Amino acid sequence: MKVLGKILKVFLKILLGIVVLGIVLLGVLSILEYKPAEVEPVEIAEYEAQPGVAGLPVVQKGTDLTIISWNVGYGALGDNATFFMDGGTDVYTADEDRVYANLETITTALINEHPDIVLLQETDVDSDRSRHVDEVVFISDALTGPMADRLATTFAYNFNVAYLPYPIPPIGRVKSGLLTLSKYQIASAERISLPCPFAWPVRTINLKRCLLVNRLPIEGSDNELVIVDLHLEAYDSGEGKIAQTKKLISVLKEERAKGNYVIAGGDFNQTFSRVNLTKYPKDPTKWLPGIINVQDFWSWQALMDPTFPTCRSLDQPYAGADLTTFQYYVIDGFIVSDNIQVKQLDTLDMGFTATDHNPVRLVITLN
Repeated sequence: MKVLGKILKVFLKILLGIVVLGIVLLGVLSILEYKPAEVEPVEIAEYEAQPGVAGLPVVQKGTDLTIISWNVGYGALGDNATFFMDGGTDVYTADEDRVYANLETITTALINEHPDIVLLQETDVDSDRSRHVDEVVFISDALTGPMADRLATTFAYNFNVAYLPYPIPPIGRVKSGLLTLSKYQIASAERISLPCPFAWPVRTINLKRCLLVNRLPIEGSDNELVIVDLHLEAYDSGEGKIAQTKKLISVLKEERAKGNYVIAGGDFNQTFSRVNLTKYPKDPTKWLPGIINVQDFWSWQALMDPTFPTCRSLDQPYAGADLTTFQYYVIDGFIVSDNIQVKQLDTLDMGFTATDHNPVRLVITLN
């Protein structure tokens, strides 16, 4: 009995220690919780290939603009990766060398497409999962010169957590967000918070999603080209996606009412209705996206190209898998206002080598 009593005391002490540590951790995370304002100004950085490069040009009507949107999977979701939230097993999916290799592949692909504006999602700046590589600096440096001698860039946090103690091993520190790069002048930019579907304490370690709204001046016009970079909710019960989509619609409608030209692009984590998905049958045992009713966007153009999938499941590695039975998605695209002429839209097949998404390219002209 004495031995049993000692064992019980040790067990209770261990249990008490775990409870105390949990309370302390929760308190620290609550104190350090990222709490952005509803609207915040965003700094505009400019990168130049060499000193003395001329200033950035402004957008002109009647000139084709090529815009590419790409979820870069924080440089760690290449064809080797799985992810536990998608039914896979991995938390850490790339060492530092693989992160750099993925980023090299991504930036090389972007350079080859000669875009005017690039919208990126899941771009890490200081995260355990991407080995603390500053991807904003890496990508901006890589594209300055090949994309244009001078670039304007903006960045807004979508995910900013001091320490995420889940799962085992824990995800740890995450600092990640939306990155926009433009060869044209950005006059101003702001971060607009989206509704967060998670309550305390889960909220303290979850994403705080946003819209990165970039305002580009147009030559000879008082109106602006408003470019919205976005990455909507993925793993909520569905209410978060609905609330965030409603907020997006409100912002777009407000900008169009001002007479502006408006484009929203990114990872919607939903599929637009009327997109033909017969090539990609759904497996109900895996993560499935929601549906956005395109009628919610009035006479605007809600664009997704299903020629190739824009995203693949992370329940298993892509390399070496049976690709005929793989779960694919079409969840990346653009919403374009009715005063803009769309000349081309296509999903670019990059084979999911460096990230779990394919880029989507849009070519437009301002009427």
